[in-house]
Amino acid sequence: MEEKLKSALAEVVFAINGSKPTIELDYPDEQFGDFTSNIALKLAKLEQANPLIVAKSIADSLKQKLSKEVKKVEVAGPGFINVTLSDEQLLKEMEKEQDRPLSDQVAVVEFSDPNPFKILHAGHLYTSIVGDAIANLLSSSGAKVFRVNYGGDVGLHVAKSMWAMLQKLGGVKPEKLEEISKSERVSWMSQAYVEGNTAYDQDKQFKQEIEELNKQIYQIQDSDDHKSSLAKIYWITRGWSYDEFDRFYSMLNIFFDKYYPESETAPVGLKIVEKQLERGVFEKSDGAVVFRGDKFGLHTRVFINSKGLPTYETKDIGLMELKKQDFNYDRSIIITGSEQEQYMSVVVKAVEQFAPELVKNTKHLTHGMVRMEGGKKMSSRLGNILKAEDILHAADEAIAAEDLKSDSKTLLAAVKYAFLKNRLGPDVIYNPKESVNVLGNSGPYLQYAHARARSILAKTGEPKQHKEQTLNAEERHLALKLSRFSSIVSQAAATLSPHLLCTYLYDLSQVFNQFYESNRVVGSDREGLRAYLTSVYADRLQNGLNLLGIDAPKSVSKK
Repeated sequence: MEEKLKSALAEVVFAINGSKPTIELDYPDEQFGDFTSNIALKLAKLEQANPLIVAKSIADSLKQKLSKEVKKVEVAGPGFINVTLSDEQLLKEMEKEQDRPLSDQVAVVEFSDPNPFKILHAGHLYTSIVGDAIANLLSSSGAKVFRVNYGGDVGLHVAKSMWAMLQKLGGVKPEKLEEISKSERVSWMSQAYVEGNTAYDQDKQFKQEIEELNKQIYQIQDSDDHKSSLAKIYWITRGWSYDEFDRFYSMLNIFFDKYYPESETAPVGLKIVEKQLERGVFEKSDGAVVFRGDKFGLHTRVFINSKGLPTYETKDIGLMELKKQDFNYDRSIIITGSEQEQYMSVVVKAVEQFAPELVKNTKHLTHGMVRMEGGKKMSSRLGNILKAEDILHAADEAIAAEDLKSDSKTLLAAVKYAFLKNRLGPDVIYNPKESVNVLGNSGPYLQYAHARARSILAKTGEPKQHKEQTLNAEERHLALKLSRFSSIVSQAAATLSPHLLCTYLYDLSQVFNQFYESNRVVGSDREGLRAYLTSVYADRLQNGLNLLGIDAPKSVSKK
């Protein structure tokens, strides 16, 4: 109906003065109508006419044109045109299927991006949850979506970890890895990274050893060596990391279509940089290959170091190329922490010089640090990071303190919604108690709201066809809110903003509460209509929660 209304307004305006302006609609305060347009104000300004007279002319024609769909068209204020749909039309709007405006698009969403040999921190948890929700929204709006993950299985961080592992093992002794229990593997590797990083920073001899080890690890990949003792240690511990990643994503109910390790993207990126070096995009500097970002108001970065090894920048170029080859996408969305913003700006600017189409279709989203309430900034280099499991453990403790039933559904609802309800960009402060509050704006609260609606429907049975075509104030308020679900999902997908859906779902639950407080459903003389409204509400709530990656159980109980 929104598009039909825009089209009708455009036809009316064209009939009045022959112009074809862009028609915009907003949602006014409900007391003024269902839609509002300022088109009369724009036209009056252009024609130097009285906006009230222009608005009255448009309103009269619009009411006549949409006499079946519209109950009222009124002029308000300085010349706004307010439109109120008929109750019958509003019920039809409430029932419509989800719009699919992105059905002609292929989108690749890259998120999470943990590095093997390092621990999963709170930022990985955040980007995993946000990336999954954005992918869900795009898919719901019709796009064909591919979810990809990227991580560094080669590079200096791996060499630092491997160097410290060798110290712990007493040399290149892969058989000693059998002494490390499964439950200790992740923390053992994480501690090795901290020790290796400290050694690299504080001792020149250790730094030289680590850099030499770094070259050996690249050689293991290049020669596909699985037999040497060093290679066995590398592949076994690399496998431990991927096992942990699988466990982590399975617990979050998140999947990926493809995982790109840096060992796969590095050679592709290396060939591209070497080719573009010949063409002058890159240049040599002190034995390294660099991109002069300062020419574009950015900063200069190294793409191939003086030892001939590709840097993160070159690996990212290889990743961009491989994603395009594999998926031939229309849009590539990359989600990282804000500390990557300047780095990615240089990489993207470099690629723009020889593949502008890749840059045009790439969108880089960033987010701030994830902290516990009252927490301080942390660093994986120093080993004092806020781990993903710290967030989950805090949520579990808060659930227990609230005497709620502790299960994965409640836990994930608390954490996911707490992250998603905030706009992407600023730092995220996680408050465990707030995230599980069943009386506040939280995931568990919306789960309870859904379960409550399903319990009402269990008493009425499946809603039968209703005959009522007129709505009282609360019924109409609920139907109007329900009718906007599709446009909210489309807007959230178009702007890559899951928080818009969170806000809508919470507001919807409040509107339903107002409806239910003054309108008996079970056994009322309007049970058919009200049960139907309740059914649509429960379905919209379930669908919305699912798009956020949150389960909507039919019943929720305390301990």
